Amino acid sequence: MRRARETAGCIASVTGLTVQADVRLRERLNWDGSIPWEAFADLWARTADDRDLVPGSGQSARQTAARLQAFLAGLRGLLGPVAAVTHGGVTAELLRNLLGDDALPPGVLAAGIPPCAITTVDDLNPVMIASVSHLP
Repeated sequence: MRRARETAGCIASVTGLTVQADVRLRERLNWDGSIPWEAFADLWARTADDRDLVPGSGQSARQTAARLQAFLAGLRGLLGPVAAVTHGGVTAELLRNLLGDDALPPGVLAAGIPPCAITTVDDLNPVMIASVSHLP
């Protein structure tokens, strides 16, 4: 969450938006060093393949997507722009819920969302997916 908060702070300093932490934006699994990296990577892959598998310390991929989807649905009717800063895994799972795996851009399932990518959603309709055109 630290990296997401830092990114949100940078965005806020440029846009004038206010940073508000919200647990619904957290990643579905986070490696905390308590298990070897290889074991975590295997768990990540298993939960991505079986979107209903609930790991002992998290939510299923499908539950994670529903959590972010509920957050976004709650923004309806708010005036002005909102920038929701998340990690790529939760964003990819949201897109899987909204579009289905077959409609995702090539590479999103295999490689994930690139760091610092922007995905724009308007009323739960993806407008732009994993754009990195703003990066040098």
